[in-house]
Amino acid sequence: MKRIITINILLVIYAFAYSLHTITGTFPGLANQQIKLVAFAGFDTYTIDSIKANEKGVFNLSYGKKDYGMGYLSSQDNKPFFVVLSGEEIILKGETFVLTETIEVLEGTENKIFEQYAHEHLRREQTLSAWDYPEKIYTLDSLFLVQGVPKQAIINEKQRIKAEDSLFLAGLNPDNYVSWYLPVHKLVSLVSTIAQYRTEEIPAAMASFRKIDYTDLRLQKSGLLDDVIESHFWLIENSGRSLDSVYMVMNKSIDILVENLLTNEQKLNEISEYLFKFLEKRSLFRASEYLALKLLNKQGCSIKNDFAVQLESYRAMKKGNTAPDFDFAKDCLAPGYATAEIPKKLSDIQSQYTVLVFGASWCPQCPKEFLQIARLYEKWKKCGIEVVFVSLDDNEIKFKSFTNVFPFISICDYGKWGSTVVKSYHVFATPTIYLLDNKREILLRPNSVTHLDSWVDWYLVQGNK
Repeated sequence: MKRIITINILLVIYAFAYSLHTITGTFPGLANQQIKLVAFAGFDTYTIDSIKANEKGVFNLSYGKKDYGMGYLSSQDNKPFFVVLSGEEIILKGETFVLTETIEVLEGTENKIFEQYAHEHLRREQTLSAWDYPEKIYTLDSLFLVQGVPKQAIINEKQRIKAEDSLFLAGLNPDNYVSWYLPVHKLVSLVSTIAQYRTEEIPAAMASFRKIDYTDLRLQKSGLLDDVIESHFWLIENSGRSLDSVYMVMNKSIDILVENLLTNEQKLNEISEYLFKFLEKRSLFRASEYLALKLLNKQGCSIKNDFAVQLESYRAMKKGNTAPDFDFAKDCLAPGYATAEIPKKLSDIQSQYTVLVFGASWCPQCPKEFLQIARLYEKWKKCGIEVVFVSLDDNEIKFKSFTNVFPFISICDYGKWGSTVVKSYHVFATPTIYLLDNKREILLRPNSVTHLDSWVDWYLVQGNK
């Protein structure tokens, strides 16, 4: 019985060892340095293996079937050298990872293809860019416009270069990882060039982005997931359309993305949240609102709780809705009011507009934003605007120390994120700003004090002249 168990254990160990593949490197410039092999998992990375190179710079690293996709080698200078982890033995030779021109792939079919295309594609793109200027001259400059032969020759050469690149990709073995990876990487890398110089390629690029399957394990293991999302929506934003048209196209892309992800709840949450934050960061609030409402209203769409709170703020607190009234409970500092006149609740404020700001002394961005509000307060006051700061502090001393220099109303119930007011306004980040009219209708959700002040200048200051 013991013999059988021992044999089984040996078989398991042998099977495990047999499933591993090796990356062997000889890099004299990395002698005695720690070398890491890192792989991608969605938006994250993980270390597969790590070893110290010997005095000659030789190292051996292993990877398994679960690591299939893209990875990179890094040394103490943290300069990555990308490799294809496609289940093959890889042998590399060079000086250091920084000096990529010295690196040679001695063994590994897909890695040789990857290296070849990386070099050739770069040279093709450099040549295409070089042809752009003379093509423009022969197309637009009256002095050269009549010279049809050189103009056509330039066009033909550019078409030949593009066709050569496409034929290389089309000729790859569809079973190889690089046959999927290289076209996607090419798409992402050319977005800026297409938006600026090859606008005729925008429709095709958009179609390619929309065909990407976000549930595809190859994408999750590529290290391109964030680039694909950002490049897709950056291209729409910079495609030369009107703002209304930009949002229409973004909404269509959001529809396609969400439908693609409905079968994978985990990826739906991860990718939707990443896109939501990206759109917010780019101040594309109409698109982030559309995404929020799409996810909240989609049947069979399960959103994790903390992300759902962010999304709900768009449904409950969108422009045109009436903001909740609330009492100024506990501490209320109102420097501009006599004691008997201090408002008891939000609806007691008699100004034409109210700026409601949620923040805290511990918020890294808040001190700068609130000092800017303090500087603008007199101008805003003349335009009929009152400011109410709702603090998320949970300490009376910190709250009063932070607010005692502000000329506007500051209130705090010390409930932090559990505060009734904070919950009723679906606040999930600080600072959060709302502009309300005298009926508490939400007029604007500014992304910054500068954004709000621009609205004041345009609608109130200029409008009164």
